[in-house]
Parts: sequence; C-alpha cells; structure tokens
Amino acid sequence: MGLIDDAPRKSLKRAGAEERLSPPVLMLLQRRFRAVRPLWEDMMETLLLDRNENQYGPAPACYKVLREARLEQLSLYSRAYAAGIKSELSDRLSRELGIPERHVLLSYGSEDMLKQVVHCYLHAGEMILLPRQSWWYYQAVAKEVSGRHVHYPMHERAGRFEYDVDEILRLYGEHKPRVILIASPNNPTGNSIPQETLSAIVDRCNESVIVLDEAYAGFNGNDIDQLRAVLAARKRIVVLRTFSKYFALAGLRIGYACVGEGLEQLISFSARYLGYNQLSEKIALAALDDVDYYAGITREMRADHEMYLREFRAIEGFTPFPSDANFILVRYPRSTKQALKQGLEQRGIIVKFLDDPTLEDCVRITVGTREQNARAMAAFQDVAKNVLHFNLRSSSGLEAS
Repeated sequence: MGLIDDAPRKSLKRAGAEERLSPPVLMLLQRRFRAVRPLWEDMMETLLLDRNENQYGPAPACYKVLREARLEQLSLYSRAYAAGIKSELSDRLSRELGIPERHVLLSYGSEDMLKQVVHCYLHAGEMILLPRQSWWYYQAVAKEVSGRHVHYPMHERAGRFEYDVDEILRLYGEHKPRVILIASPNNPTGNSIPQETLSAIVDRCNESVIVLDEAYAGFNGNDIDQLRAVLAARKRIVVLRTFSKYFALAGLRIGYACVGEGLEQLISFSARYLGYNQLSEKIALAALDDVDYYAGITREMRADHEMYLREFRAIEGFTPFPSDANFILVRYPRSTKQALKQGLEQRGIIVKFLDDPTLEDCVRITVGTREQNARAMAAFQDVAKNVLHFNLRSSSGLEAS
C-alpha cells in the first residue's frame, strides 16, 4: 500500500493537489482515509448527481490562492475600507457591472442573501409570489417571517417550460404581493425568463420588490449584458448570484446580490462592519479571472446536455426538457418510479427524484463530467431495457438491439 490508498490518491491527483501537499499532510490524509476506508469506497462507487454541483471543480488559479494564503487573510479583519471600498470582490463586481459598489452585497452564498431579502421586506401576513415548480426553500423562508405565499405556474409548451407573464400580472393585480420571486434559470425545470418578459413584470409590478434568483447564470453563455440592462433600468429589483454553480465553488459559500434603486433598507440591513471572508474573496477573484477555463468546461457540459436530450428521446416513455443550467429534467412513466430509482441506485447512480405534485413523474440529473455523464446515461439505458423492458432506439432512430 502506498502513502495514500489508490482511491483518494486518484481524487487528489484529479484535483491537481497531490504533488502540492507536503509529506506530513499526506501522512495525515493517509490515516484519515484508512479510518473511513469503507465509507470512501462506497462514495467512489456511487455517483452523486442530485445536488447540481459543478463536478469539474474550480479553476487551477483557485488552488493557487489556497497554497499561497497569508496570515493576514486568516487572522486579521479586512482593511478594504482604507481604500474607500467595502471589499475587493464587491469593488471588482461593481466595476464590471457599471453600478455603485454599495449596490453590490456579498453574502454566504445566494441562499443567505435570499433569506436577508425576505426577512428585510416580507412581514407577517404579507404576500410573496413564488414559482410553483421551483426550489422548496423559497416557501420555507417566507414561513420564517410568517409571510403568506401564492404560486404562479410554469407552463409546458413546445417541449419546454415557460413563464406566463399574463398569469403573473393577473396574480399581482389580485394579491398585491410585497415580494415577487423569479428564478432564471429555474430549478428544476431549467428554463430562463426572456428579457422582454422580465421587463414587462418589472415595469408593471412596480409596487413589489422583484427578486431575480440567477444562481445558475453562465451555463448558457455570457449573460453579463442582460444583467447590466436589468440594473440600468433602476427598478426595485434584487438580482441574486453565487459562485457555487458556474464557478464550482459551492464549498466556499460565497454569493452576492446586485441591488436596484430604492432599496436602501436592504443595503443597510446587509451591511457588515468587519468585512467579509478574505480568503473566499481572493478565490472568487481568481475564478473571475480565468474566463477560458470556465468557458471550456461549459462547452463540455453543453455537449453532454445535448447527448442527454438525444439519448433520452430514444428511450420509450422518457421525455427530456432543454435546460439553460447544469442539470436536465427528464419525465418518465409514473408507474416505473420505484423500479427506476432502485435500479439506478443498484448501479451506483444517485439523482433527484422529484416530489412536487406537478413533477412527481420527473427526475433531475446534474450534468457532470464527460465520464460521469456517460456512466449515468448507460445506467438509465440499462435499467430501461433490462428492468423496465422498454424499447430503446439508436440516436439515428433505429431500434437498438
């Protein structure tokens, strides 16, 4: 047996970390891995594609920041204020977006800023308008402040999900919600809201605070121009973004919000006197610098997204939906749910089977690396053919043997 067992060694090598660790650290890892060897082996055999994490990992420059971390980044508070800014990261984002730095709010992931917005503006008995087929956490946060909620539906049209602006405007007129939440791309349906639809909602619903959750921004191309246009309108809108998904830094928990006009209460509510996590900021800045790395892995994911669409369409009874994010939603015959789930788990594939009444016959699959996606697709095909006894066609339309 080597200094580190093969399984953890492969993981470290893939992350580009093995050759950068000192012998004492490697010895510590050896003891830790041996202590949890059965758990590690189970994890190596199981492919987790259920939480929309970016399986490619962050840019190499992010690891460099960790290797070169200095004492002041760990032991001392930020002194960015001496330069007349809140933080290096908020200063960088404000310059790229063309908005005042005080309108860029850093947070512990976009989840944290979502909670801050709701706690700041939604009070007991007040209404929030939420997408029906979306993240369960939106409703949970509203309940924390005893707020009421009403759902607007996503409609399935022409093989994908879409926002219905007329329905949103009707519900706005009926309920006069304090907050309207829009997710784009939406999880789990994967659809984005068109610019003209968003503009119509923002213009017409001017008595509400509009929260645009863009946690999955970036996977469908560079959308910085659209974000600039949204903010330039100077409306009561809060755009939530994170480094967790596109930039593959979910473990850091760093996000931010871009705030429109007339939301001074939120700016004050979210202020942090002692600054932010300096090491996380440096890593986030390194990620922003490596445009080519993220463009490259995004091309890989888009190609594999097309592979999923093509191959699932060739399985009898399965319907995949196009997605602008790093996941894909697939509908399957409702009666096969338990057999499908069990068959995938037996083959080491963990994906998200949905419980929402309108999506309970759907599964959400994280788009992983090329190798992971090939393995997941093969498992679906194997279960469909040999457990569910469905017909499979080749991608050319011919029935597969």
